[in-house]
Amino acid sequence: MKDTKIAVQEIRAFNRFYTDIIGLLDAHLLNSAYSLSEVRTMYEIYTGKSVQASQIMTAMHIDKSYLSRILKKLTQEGLISKTPSEEDARASLISLTEEGLKVFKTLNKASDEQIDGLISSLSPRKLEQLVNHMQAIQEILQHK
Repeated sequence: MKDTKIAVQEIRAFNRFYTDIIGLLDAHLLNSAYSLSEVRTMYEIYTGKSVQASQIMTAMHIDKSYLSRILKKLTQEGLISKTPSEEDARASLISLTEEGLKVFKTLNKASDEQIDGLISSLSPRKLEQLVNHMQAIQEILQHK
C-alpha cells in the first residue's frame, strides 16, 4: 500500500497528463469558441432535452452565478432558449435551439474524433485494458 502523500502526487500527475493530452485547460475546447464549462452545460441540456438551471447545477456541481453567466452567453448567441415551466411558474426550462443543437453535435463529433485519434493505434488488448482501468477508477471513486 502506498503512502497517501505519494498517491496524491501520482493522481495529480495523471490529472495533469490527461488534461494536457486532451486540451482541457485550453481557453477554448477543441479549437471552438466555447470553454469546457460551456460545452459541458450544452451537454447537460442536450441529454436532459429540457432542463432547469438547478438540474444543471446539480449535475455539474457548478456555482449558480457561474452557470448564470454561461447561460447568458449561450442565450445571447442563440444556442439555448428558455420557456416558463408549466409545473413551476418560478422556473424556466432550458433547451438547445436548432443552432445550439448544431453547435453541440459538431463539438461532440470533434470530441469523439479526438479520442479516436488517441486510441486508434492501440491494440484491441490495450484498448480493453484502458477502458477497464477507466471503469475501475470510476467505480472506486463513486463508491468511496
